[in-house]
Amino acid sequence: MSATVSWGFLSTANINDELLAGAAESDRVDVIAVASRDGARAEAYARERGIERAYGSYDEVLADPDVEAVYISLPNSLHVEWSIRALEAGKHVLCEKPLSRRAADVERAFDVAEQSGRLLMEAFMYRHNPQTARLKELVDGGAIGRLRLVRAAFSFPLADAENVRLNPSLDGGGLMDVGCYCVSGLRLLGGEPEQVYGEQVLGESGVDELFTGAMRFPGNVLAQFDSGLVVPERDELEAIGEEGSLFLDDPWHCTRPVIELRTAGGVEEIAVEQADSYRLQLENMSDAIRGEAEPVLGRQDAVGQARAIEALYRSAAEDRPLSL
Repeated sequence: MSATVSWGFLSTANINDELLAGAAESDRVDVIAVASRDGARAEAYARERGIERAYGSYDEVLADPDVEAVYISLPNSLHVEWSIRALEAGKHVLCEKPLSRRAADVERAFDVAEQSGRLLMEAFMYRHNPQTARLKELVDGGAIGRLRLVRAAFSFPLADAENVRLNPSLDGGGLMDVGCYCVSGLRLLGGEPEQVYGEQVLGESGVDELFTGAMRFPGNVLAQFDSGLVVPERDELEAIGEEGSLFLDDPWHCTRPVIELRTAGGVEEIAVEQADSYRLQLENMSDAIRGEAEPVLGRQDAVGQARAIEALYRSAAEDRPLSL
């Protein structure tokens, strides 16, 4: 069997171009098919990007016997439905984040993955980057002493009122789009939260255009984050310990990988090799499909992520902290 895994993409979303660029640099990933609800759009998209096969429905990709794995970049509300349909069709699934805002739905999807003998992974690409691995290594290795506090931010101004991120029926909102990265990053360093408290500001469409959260982790580690669709572009993560802190100015896109170790003695820049997170993500999934690697992200992380998001939304709606 070839080491190269054949992929199909469900949808022609903008994020696809990031993965296609990564796939083009890999000898373990071959994107052979793309689907859109509009056949003409799929044909044009495939022609422009050099993809062999174009389909006018998502089911056609799932019926293609040469497609081994699919990447799902549909709107958030369709993630679980199409992940399950793909798994039941015998495909491995890489689903764009967030898999869901409901833990029970994530559990259901992974149940189907296990029953079908296929892999399912939530696509948090930053988790595959060497910068993220180095950060985790430094925190766990005591570079800043005992971890006490973690803070994160991710925001950008969204001007298009018709953007799917602002559609409540598609599970849009700032927490789902960018805040989920913050939640993931805080969980990576702190574990699973014991208590959360969320505050949100709803926009005209009904989704959260601003969301802030506070979280308490085991060992009395506290964390806080903010996310939004109506404030300037910001992205950062800082792990703060009793002896210093580790600051990342570009924690999610990882395009300028560097970690600042801040202590009483000054600031030390820890260089990290630059790497394409999207390529690494596709290669990890492809290698796992071939039995040559373990998936970086699996059921436990995806369920924990959805459980935290679900609790944060509930806390914000009920205006009270929630224990998990």
